[in-house]
Amino acid sequence: MQTKTKIKLDEITIKRTDRFPGRPTIIFLHDSLGCIELWRGFPEKIGELTKCNILVYDRQGYGKSCAFSYSKRDYYYMEQEADLLNELLDFWQLDKAILFGHSDGGSIALITAGKYPNKIRGVITEGAHIFVEDITINGIEEAIKLYKTTNLKTKLEKYHGSKTDEMFWAWASTWTTDEFRNWNIEGFLPKITCPSLIIQGEEDEYGTLKQVENIITQTNGQSTQLVIPNVKHTPHKEVPELILQKASEFINGLNE
Repeated sequence: MQTKTKIKLDEITIKRTDRFPGRPTIIFLHDSLGCIELWRGFPEKIGELTKCNILVYDRQGYGKSCAFSYSKRDYYYMEQEADLLNELLDFWQLDKAILFGHSDGGSIALITAGKYPNKIRGVITEGAHIFVEDITINGIEEAIKLYKTTNLKTKLEKYHGSKTDEMFWAWASTWTTDEFRNWNIEGFLPKITCPSLIIQGEEDEYGTLKQVENIITQTNGQSTQLVIPNVKHTPHKEVPELILQKASEFINGLNE
């Protein structure tokens, strides 16, 4: 499926650091409720450890980017985001980018590497999904409960402002439909030829280790898994030093 970019490039917010001429650029792809600010200083730390340039952006509907240009999220929205990323790579004139994606961002990274393998040098994912599981739905239903009964909405409004409700329900409503239960991106995995580091917390509340196993066994590039005990869905926040170490080792190894 080839899609057209639905937004203008000036409608997304970008944070870019080019401190290391001639070195690769690492692109960070946020999760389903994330944005540039919620990465904190993590991208910069990896950039320093690897002497790579970094680029982080808010997808449409998130953070400081514009509101969604559609009323209902498409079943193929992550593939559409991968197609947009491909166009952004051309616009930014980036060749052989390294993708670091968390959750939805991880899935988008995998799709991009599968659809546009010649443009991607390496992929790191955290808590990426390639299909929907019961634990995924249960985790989202718990998030919906928290959104309705706790200050979760207020916390998210700090980063997403007036777009918060639309952003949250675009995720929660889409993933809990009967139609989306059949969503699956495993078809892209055999087309991935670059090395990948697949990270997941052993206690991830949104996916089982079957996600990692299927990614590792189906990609054609050299894939390495990092499963972390006593960690949930956000390893780079729960065990940041470990992720910085393993991610930087992986990235530095791409040059060997």
